[in-house]
Amino acid sequence: MNLDPTTPLVVTDPALASSSTYSNPNIVRDPYGNPYGISTLVGQEMSNPMAFRYTQLGNSGWSDDFIANIFAEVKFLKDFTFKSSINGKKSYWGNQSFTPLFYLNPNYSNLNFNSLSRTTQQKLEWSLENTLNWQKKFGEHSLNILAGTGYYEYNIGFGQTVTHTNLPISSYQDASFNYFIPQDQKNLNAWDYVNTHKASYFGRVVYDYANKYLFTGTIRRDGSSKFPNANHWGTFPAFSVGWNVDKENFWPENKIINTLKLRGGYGVLGNDGIGDFLFASFYVPGANYTNGSNVIMPGYIPNTLANPDLKWESTSQLNVAADIRFLSNFNLTVDYYKKKTSDILRQIQIPGYVGVTVAPTANIGDMENEGVEVELGYKKNWSDFGVSVNGNFAYLKNTVTSLERGRDYLDGSGFQSMGSVSRIQVGESYGSFYGYKTLGIFQNQEQVNAYRNANGQMILPDAKPGDFIWQDTNGDGKISDADKVNLGNSVPKYTFGMTVNLNYKNWDLMVFAQGQAGNKIFQGLRRLDILNANYQTAILDRWTGEGTSNTTPRVTTNDTNHNYTWMSDYYLQKGDYVRVKLVQLGYTLPQTMTQNFGVSKVRFYVTGENLFTFTKYTGYDPEIAAGDSFGIDRAYYPQAKTFLFGANVTF
Repeated sequence: MNLDPTTPLVVTDPALASSSTYSNPNIVRDPYGNPYGISTLVGQEMSNPMAFRYTQLGNSGWSDDFIANIFAEVKFLKDFTFKSSINGKKSYWGNQSFTPLFYLNPNYSNLNFNSLSRTTQQKLEWSLENTLNWQKKFGEHSLNILAGTGYYEYNIGFGQTVTHTNLPISSYQDASFNYFIPQDQKNLNAWDYVNTHKASYFGRVVYDYANKYLFTGTIRRDGSSKFPNANHWGTFPAFSVGWNVDKENFWPENKIINTLKLRGGYGVLGNDGIGDFLFASFYVPGANYTNGSNVIMPGYIPNTLANPDLKWESTSQLNVAADIRFLSNFNLTVDYYKKKTSDILRQIQIPGYVGVTVAPTANIGDMENEGVEVELGYKKNWSDFGVSVNGNFAYLKNTVTSLERGRDYLDGSGFQSMGSVSRIQVGESYGSFYGYKTLGIFQNQEQVNAYRNANGQMILPDAKPGDFIWQDTNGDGKISDADKVNLGNSVPKYTFGMTVNLNYKNWDLMVFAQGQAGNKIFQGLRRLDILNANYQTAILDRWTGEGTSNTTPRVTTNDTNHNYTWMSDYYLQKGDYVRVKLVQLGYTLPQTMTQNFGVSKVRFYVTGENLFTFTKYTGYDPEIAAGDSFGIDRAYYPQAKTFLFGANVTF
């Protein structure tokens, strides 16, 4: 995307191939001996993708997982059940890579020696859970009580990497660790994983009266080795209640609202998703010093600040919902929730003069999520035809409610030379975009001269026609960081989806579509730190003279107005989209054709995935949440349009 379109994929012109650009002996060539094209305009690691592919040949990874579980269950005294279960997972994984000698461009090459590396790792995880369950019915009362314990071990394992350099080969196909090379060309690195363990005590009570009144209560007491002894344990309760209103005697039988269930609940969950021993400070080497006689002595310093108060992060949630079946064929669920995450585990931003190499971890910040989820379904069957339609819609309001003491915001994710483009700010959505607002483009010099403050001074003295008009947000008569504002949310406010199932005789059709709205995406396909990196064709509509554009500024190598290097609303686009995610058409052979072959059912199908996407976003894929939680499109590979053909055979 960023390479210039004028560099050839393969150079077949003898005059160009013999030029100084292609004189390096480690130039990458195609199978016919022609050099792959090298750009003279775009540098750094931006290289010919076919030549780069050559440097990756022979690289591979592997993994094997062995999963096992065994349990024993004993029923006694009629109403009691004891169950003990052991679960285990043994994992082996690794990778191998070969780096040849190569020259892709003046800034990206390997000219010294080749290398072969192999990494192997293994890890064991296991758990033991014991539960005792008592279940009893008393007339219309039903009671189920469970108590249990659990013990969990993680990260029992080790790994090692071996690297051999300067092998007497030129191709990955000849790569091997069996070559005899000097000892100083061999490097071995090994490590052990830090064993993590958890323990839990838990209980649950489930009560049901005549299928009218429902209650479930749970409590957990969880301990984690990731916290200091004083905060090793956390207590997390939860309960829910339900009322089947249609079971009451006063509920009139009718054909409009067939069933009605009201329910609600509140609960707390704990999170220990951080690294190991982050509450402690360890001494690390590297802080060498002199003893006054110009003799360097080995020194050690604490790697971070200890935090004996580190504790569980907790998330509490309240929800109230209603489940309704009406007109016999419709189902509706409406669920309101409010979720608060407290004591969020994050690294603290500290000044450099503290002198530690790793920022300490602490419980800083709270965040709230509030929203409504709605599901509506319809199902109806006739003699040869059936239809089922299910849709869902969700609204989310995300708000950061507090941060570490003394801070109103934290810098969010950055983008190349532009620096931070988002903020985690109190009162705003998590990861909101933050930057300058534009008021259009200067069309002529008179407009540049007329943009002045109350004292008559030019607000943008370095601007020229074709440059952005930056908004003086705080009204101080100049453009500075103080003029940056919230530019929109990276978290979608609305998500929705729909599934349609149709069947007619032996044919069936399923269509699934989903989408989102109310968020913005930072369209960052172009490298800003490479002056000559290629643009998308939208740049052809840039300002080239008065009246030609009021949205895309002029393009220049002397961008004194920072049109393309300042974070602004110019880079933000609506992330709204609707995508036909899945379409499947199937046909089941009549049983009269299959029963003579001992087959009970044969169904053929064709499936299409990601067939259509309706959006105004100009990047490759608006569905980038899995790539960047801050909504920054760093040219993630788009989801493929896929077609599948298959058959299901049931014997």
